[in-house]
This record gives sequence, C-alpha cells and structure tokens, in this order.
Amino acid sequence: MKKNVWVGLLVSLSLVSFILTACGSSEKSAGTSADKKEFQYAMSGLYKPFNFKENGKLEGFDVEIGKALAEKMGMKAVPVTNPWETIIQGLQAKKYDAIIGSMTVTDERKKSVNFTNTYYQSGAQIFVAENKQDIKSAADLKGKTIGVVKASNYKELALQNTDKDKVVEYDSDITALMDLPTGRLDAVITDQMVGFPIIKEGAIKIKDVGEPLSQDDQAIAVRKEDKELLDKLNKALEEIIKDGTYEKISNKWFNRNILGE
Repeated sequence: MKKNVWVGLLVSLSLVSFILTACGSSEKSAGTSADKKEFQYAMSGLYKPFNFKENGKLEGFDVEIGKALAEKMGMKAVPVTNPWETIIQGLQAKKYDAIIGSMTVTDERKKSVNFTNTYYQSGAQIFVAENKQDIKSAADLKGKTIGVVKASNYKELALQNTDKDKVVEYDSDITALMDLPTGRLDAVITDQMVGFPIIKEGAIKIKDVGEPLSQDDQAIAVRKEDKELLDKLNKALEEIIKDGTYEKISNKWFNRNILGE
C-alpha cells in the first residue's frame, strides 16, 4: 500500500514538473521570437518641440523620428534622456546607442563622434520681447544681456556679440525665452525651430529679429566604432524621407518640412 502511494506521488510530481518545464520553454520561445533588439537614443528632454516630457512621457519631433528609424531597422525604439552637457560622454560610455537630440554638426564634435546625413536644417536666431524696439539685428546686441542654453553653440555666438558678463546660461531654451517679456534678458539666441512655434502659439510674447546668425545641419551622432549602425541609420533615414514618413512627422510639429532640401 505504501509502495503504491509513493509510486503515485512520484508520477504526479514528474507530470507537474514536465508541464511546468514545457510551459516555461514555450513562454521563453514565444518571448524570444517577439522581442526586438533595442535602439536606445538620447536627448536632453528639455528642447520643446523637438524633445520634451509631457505627463512623464518623452514627446517631440526627435522622439518620433527615432521611432520611425527604429521601425525601419527592425528594432525597438527606446528614447532616453541625459543632461546635454554630458550627452556625448554618455554615448562614448555606451549608456545608449545614438544621440537624436537636435545636435548641430561641428568640426569639434566630429573629433568625438560620427554623424549621419542631415536630418534637418535650422539656424541660430535672435529673439526679443514682442514690444522691444532697440534690437533689430546682431549689430544692436553689444552690451545687451543675452540668454543661451548651457554647452550650446549659441553661447559662442552670444560672446561674439556682447560682453562675457552679459551672457546668461540656462538649462532650457524655454526658460530663457520666458525671461524676455519680464525684462531679465534683452535677447535670447536659440534655434529658429524652438522660437517660431512659440511665436505661432502666442504662449510667450516674443518676436524674431534680424537674419539668422548661422545655418546649421542637425544630425544623429553615433560612436566612432559603430560604422554598421551609422550605415543602417542613413539607410533608414533615406527610406523615411522617400516614403513620406519624415514629412508627416515634420508637418505635425512645424507645419512644414524642415529637412531643408
């Protein structure tokens, strides 16, 4: 009797073990086939309308371009944020795969990273309070207080047009632009694509003055050694431009194609 009980118990345990193992193998197999390799791309998250957080979620032009590129590459898009002043260091430390964060191509940056083909063009623009009349061009900036984003090319442009102690650095372009109507700043130098949507919305009473101070190519940065990823991104970028995906995303955020071609 005892022997029969033990035999029955062993059979039952073996059956349970087999079922659990089979289920586990099935789930693992299903998960492996469904999972895609992640494409992690970084941005500051403070550069509306290109990349910003809304209700804790990353939104914006850069975010959507990254998702479209990831889809073309057969990868899962994972946008992340990193402070702008250390964003290249984070890339080199392999915290993420690329930077899709409205990064201007410069000779200095080319020493540290490789860039894809241009994914949009813009330029540095002077913005002032809507009612300000004494600044109409770069020639009127001497001695004026100018706001710029930390570790950006705009700081260099500001230093070319006013005194060093008159350049005020900010974590965000939006914060700087908000200080124009208050009189804390005389001018802000930032990207056209940041200021123009704000003017259109009327959220901050500002205006653009003068000609653009520069014409900039914005591209995606990858590590020097990641040549395969660079090629894949360029191919994916070409595809989303050709099939209209790029223009659709651009029109959503700017009511025009900002590729510059």
